[in-house]
Amino acid sequence: MAEAHQAVGFQFTVRPDGVELKLSQEVIKNIYLSGLTAWKKKAIQFKNSVLTGVYPASPSSWLIVVIAMMSSLYTSIDLSLGMIDAIKENLPHRGYMSAQTRAVLSAILFGTGLWLFLIYLLRYTLKALLSYHGWIFESHGKMSSSTKLWLYLVKMFSGRRPLLYSFQASLPRLPVPCVDDTIRRYLESVRPLLDDEQYSQMETLANDFRENKASQLQRYLILKSWWATNYVSDWWEEYIYLRGRGPIMVNSNFYIMDLLYITPTHRQAARAGNIVHAMLQYRRKLERGEHAPLRALGTVPMCSTQMERMFNTTRIPGIETDVVQHLTDRKHLVVYHKGRFFQVWLYTGGRHLLPSELEMQFQRILNDTSEPQPGELKLAALTAGNRVPWARARLKHFSHGGNKTSLDAIESAAFFLTLDDEPQGYDPVRKNSLDSYAKSLLHGKCYDRWFDKSFTLISYPNGKMGVNVEHSWADAPIVGHMWEYVLATDCLHLGYTEEGHCKGDVNRGLPYPTRLQWQISKECQDVIEESCLSAKKIADDVDFHGLLFTEFGKGLIKKCRTSPDAFIQLALQLAQFRVGLTFSLNKLFVFL
Repeated sequence: MAEAHQAVGFQFTVRPDGVELKLSQEVIKNIYLSGLTAWKKKAIQFKNSVLTGVYPASPSSWLIVVIAMMSSLYTSIDLSLGMIDAIKENLPHRGYMSAQTRAVLSAILFGTGLWLFLIYLLRYTLKALLSYHGWIFESHGKMSSSTKLWLYLVKMFSGRRPLLYSFQASLPRLPVPCVDDTIRRYLESVRPLLDDEQYSQMETLANDFRENKASQLQRYLILKSWWATNYVSDWWEEYIYLRGRGPIMVNSNFYIMDLLYITPTHRQAARAGNIVHAMLQYRRKLERGEHAPLRALGTVPMCSTQMERMFNTTRIPGIETDVVQHLTDRKHLVVYHKGRFFQVWLYTGGRHLLPSELEMQFQRILNDTSEPQPGELKLAALTAGNRVPWARARLKHFSHGGNKTSLDAIESAAFFLTLDDEPQGYDPVRKNSLDSYAKSLLHGKCYDRWFDKSFTLISYPNGKMGVNVEHSWADAPIVGHMWEYVLATDCLHLGYTEEGHCKGDVNRGLPYPTRLQWQISKECQDVIEESCLSAKKIADDVDFHGLLFTEFGKGLIKKCRTSPDAFIQLALQLAQFRVGLTFSLNKLFVFL
């Protein structure tokens, strides 16, 4: 009951002579610090939104332009070409202002207008430069003079120290290719896969499409491209990912491994504490837009839209299609351990929990010996099976009462953490250790990852980590960028004590993690079991064999003026052909 008393901010007692009120100074202090942190966060977000809004200029450049215009008032040079005088004569209520006031106000208005014009000029110049795609098709190791000049101009117009979303307004729209080019490229891509008779039939179908339906569909596509910066992204997300009614485990979700040869600590709670704290640091910079944007060739900015939904995001099942739910400023995560779900708060006194405090909270969960509630052990299997049974079960059994409260806690969490009970990782002594590690990250036991969360962080008893990622909200490089930041922060900045614990003091007054409560009926348990069996069939069908190839890496491939991705895809195609004398359609399309 100690933690319950700490959560009470005030108590009052009604007496015959009045009401006696008792305030908890600690709780009042925490409320004050939380409010202060929230306002500080809003102020930083406002500042960064202003910096992003005027990029590639800066607020200080406005002051320079205005001062230059005002200085021209006291010289014989009229930089405005008479426009300041015109503004002065058309100011409203000018009869109530002195001549000097009107002149200064007119100079400020003209300077502001000129500054905004220059911003849009720079922005559209950069957009025009980024519309050039010739650099993509040049041979590796070679760069034409025109591309070198183009890169120099892009650097010149890109400004200094851009924030994460600084280039969004300067990125060109996705162009709509003409029908003839689309059909030509399609026929070129399928030619190696079809014999002469099949290819002739495909040519007939392509020409029939060109003559009948293509022109009308092309007009619809062009119309949509006028209203959207990317005419295909929302359709791709919905029709490729969200409308699929099959299991997303294995078929859609992907995984990312930990460092293979380095394990900073073998204490599970400590490693999870550092990793979670590093993720919270990354999220804070992400919410403020303080990360540097990703750039190809170190110069060409890439779209940062996908990064917005990295945290606080869940895929919600539906009967016909799923939806991606993204929330803001979530202050807790949900932890799964041995069939129990725990809610862990990530803030105290207006700040993130320290790594040592997170370690203590996770260790409390590891030390908890309570048993799972009926139906709780395999509850997450609903997210691993077919989508329609999960959607119906969610509507019927999790739309009210305590089940809804607990499910909301999971779906609104910053992310999901699994404290696994079986060690994994690469071990040179164990021949199949890498295979087992990959399969654990990919599907686990089919009921110990919440596959609908944007990502599930997985912590193993030997200190190894990993991530299982839901695919609809982003591509792998987005999560890879976050994971590199987290691992570098864990190893190079946070560190551990000699005993392997997280550094820092521990506030043992923190409330214990809260068990989520469930009342799962026998009917719902049957649905859970069916989903688990369906998912287990898929998991058992995964034949994974990992190979640590150390002969050479991407450096040597690039020296051969070849893309590492193309090299790997060709190697996969060659291996497939040598084994089965056929090509793999899917892999070839990835290469193209």
